[in-house]
Amino acid sequence: MKVPLRTICPQMRISVELVPRNSTDLLTDATTVRAVMPEATAFNIPDLSRFSLRSWEACALTSKLMPSIPHIRAMDIPPGDEVPLARTILESGLSEVLVIQGDPPHDLSKRTYPHTSVEIIRRFKKHHPELKVFAAYDPYRQSFQDELKTLARKLEAGADGIFTQPVFDLRLLEICAEMLRGQNVFWGIAPVLGDRSRSYWETTNKIVFPYDFRSTLDWNREI
Repeated sequence: MKVPLRTICPQMRISVELVPRNSTDLLTDATTVRAVMPEATAFNIPDLSRFSLRSWEACALTSKLMPSIPHIRAMDIPPGDEVPLARTILESGLSEVLVIQGDPPHDLSKRTYPHTSVEIIRRFKKHHPELKVFAAYDPYRQSFQDELKTLARKLEAGADGIFTQPVFDLRLLEICAEMLRGQNVFWGIAPVLGDRSRSYWETTNKIVFPYDFRSTLDWNREI
């Protein structure tokens, strides 16, 4: 007999990341997830500068189907003490955000600011403590020691939990699970299908795949 995951672990949350290409496709994808993944409990949506639909706007749409968590790029937040965007987020009925540093935009005319995610997390929590703020953890970005020090600063700034970069090696996952024991963590997993997808993860995100990695559907399903 198949036992639902949430029966084994009632506190477990499963968040599916959706790409906000446009509102029509977004809602189609969200509806499909609801239909084929009954275990899912939330959506999280990145803020991608190549699309006009911002993450919080997208989440305002998908939150009608499930709780939704927008990604907020620290480098996009203007200087100041407040975070005006927080009011927009709360007025949209959203209660959670994920603050990331953000990659430089492809459009170099787009203005960015030299803020760290630590600073933006602190500003969110100072003025809107009712907003749940998640921080990012990336075991591939730098040494374990340096990443844990960075994470400690995010938690000290008020982060309520963690979203990890997708992990593609179960041995690495076990190590990270030990280091993050006791924390509220969304563990990232993602399919990698084809050489182009693999090249993206290796080049952009500095992923080191295990020796037995295969960019096939069967391998991804197994892990």
